[in-house]
Amino acid sequence: MKAVFFDFVGTLITKEGENETHINIVREVLKRAGREDLDYLKLWEEYEEESSALFNELAGKPYVKIRDVDTEAMRKVAERHGFSVPEDFWRISLEMHALHGRLFPDAVDTIRALKALGLHVGIITDSDKDYIETHLRALGIYDLFDSITTSEEAGYFKPHPGPFLLALEKAGVKPEEAIYVGDNPAKDCVGARNVGMLSVLLDPKGEKRELWGKCDFVVSKLSEVIDIVKGLMEK
Repeated sequence: MKAVFFDFVGTLITKEGENETHINIVREVLKRAGREDLDYLKLWEEYEEESSALFNELAGKPYVKIRDVDTEAMRKVAERHGFSVPEDFWRISLEMHALHGRLFPDAVDTIRALKALGLHVGIITDSDKDYIETHLRALGIYDLFDSITTSEEAGYFKPHPGPFLLALEKAGVKPEEAIYVGDNPAKDCVGARNVGMLSVLLDPKGEKRELWGKCDFVVSKLSEVIDIVKGLMEK
């Protein structure tokens, strides 16, 4: 075992923090549009629904800009309620992510422990480059990673082999020498296993039990990855 790669949203940062971020994006958009009379929580739910539908269609397909997908999701909500999306919507989005992103409590210690074992520690994520870099720097963990591989760079979204193979190439390791940690069985576990990597599912509440079979390991917290890796290194 020579390398450990992580997904980002839902794996290193919490879904709760991401929800808070998106709520504040909607609130800022409504403020800028002069429509604070609207129920921002209701519109946030609509935005999440539109965004999820668009992203689900992109799984495994060629890359398109996340900024365009997010903007289109917000445009659909805005059109429905009669207001306009600010031209600098993506800047608002980046600012809110930088302000409200929240790491899992054991994320930093887990990363440092893995690096102390002499492992290459990287990120493989479906995102635009400016999004992930802005977010990591705001969280103060950008310099902890040996490599960052985005769908923008790879040209495809997970579970397509492209992002995984590019990350392996950057690290200079073979698939069987690497493990991938994510929170989405269909995209993360399947994508990693299809190229010959081992996969770990982070499922804190056991909500994805029916899909555990798609993954090699299942953990409820990130720190458990350390013991899994140590065991693999001993073999």
